[in-house]
Amino acid sequence: MKLGLLAGEASGDILGASLVSELHQRHPDLSLSGIGGPLLIEQGLASLYPMDRLAVMGLVEPLKRLPELLRIRADLFQQQSEWRPDCFMGIDSPDFNLTLERRLRQQGQTCAHLVSPSVWAWRPNRIKAIAQSVDLMLCLLPFELDIYQRAGVPAVCVGHPLLEELANLPDKNAARAQLGLPSTTSVLAVLPGSRAGEVATLMDVFVPTLERLTAEQPELTFVIPAANGDRRSQIEKALENKRLQVTIVDGQGRLAMQAADAVLLASGTATLEAMLLRRPMVIAYRMAWLSWQILSRMATTRFVGLPNILAGREVVPELLQDAATPEALADALIEAMTRGEDIQVPAFDSIAASIGSGFAGRCADALEHLIQKGHQ
Repeated sequence: MKLGLLAGEASGDILGASLVSELHQRHPDLSLSGIGGPLLIEQGLASLYPMDRLAVMGLVEPLKRLPELLRIRADLFQQQSEWRPDCFMGIDSPDFNLTLERRLRQQGQTCAHLVSPSVWAWRPNRIKAIAQSVDLMLCLLPFELDIYQRAGVPAVCVGHPLLEELANLPDKNAARAQLGLPSTTSVLAVLPGSRAGEVATLMDVFVPTLERLTAEQPELTFVIPAANGDRRSQIEKALENKRLQVTIVDGQGRLAMQAADAVLLASGTATLEAMLLRRPMVIAYRMAWLSWQILSRMATTRFVGLPNILAGREVVPELLQDAATPEALADALIEAMTRGEDIQVPAFDSIAASIGSGFAGRCADALEHLIQKGHQ
């Protein structure tokens, strides 16, 4: 089997590696080509470009690097056109992947896409472009399937790998010991994102938030996972000369959340991870003013956090853009740390029960069926 793929950020690298590991067991001759991160590289992918060259945030910011992004996409299109995989699969990163998939599909290649774009949240008309771009949409969450069925786009729900992955984590006390965190004091995990722009923007508001919390609870300890060495340098610089009890760890975001009593984090996949770990949380996000003005007008859902979207109500506080002030964040976090076990966690348990497991096997089944259909 020959599989082309593109994972444009860390969460896509995780999903892709889980699937590819399963495919390797089924198809020892599996060949990979495309772009991915360290986990996919471990699975045998020779990435055409470093994955982090694709990780840009917002609507306006990517314009600054548009020539480079277009060159990367053109090079990958050329490579996949010549290599002719049994299937090309874009993983998330819809603004980059869907155009690439559409062009490949126009050449007669079979294309799948893993992780539904948030058509239920904003830009619902994208479903028309998706219909032109993919032979199959692989959805992670059950409510997404109906959207594609109503639009006549082939889709299958493959569950979410987090259910299996998170079950293998050590318990809270063992996680704290592994990270060198105190066992008797409260711990707050702080996740400012994995992109340079996110970290720069969010640490500006997160640091004074932590200072306010420390003034209220002097024994409070913070753990901040850094996605890579560059992000670690950013975080360390933001914390210079601050009197805070902070432990910065390299990666290990899930372990940091497992070790914590509550979590402050950017919106994204990490909100689902925190929910499945049963950790009370507060979601915060800020972006460039123009990007916010555009995105907020295009949104069709009240929420940005997956726990709230899945629940259909605000289970988790969302403090976005101008609402994400140190004062408001600190108040919401104190509430989460004192009452989150009673208010948030029961809702998390109910949501988790509705999400299917067995991601890698179900995803591999779907791809095998699609490829077999394409060869008929």
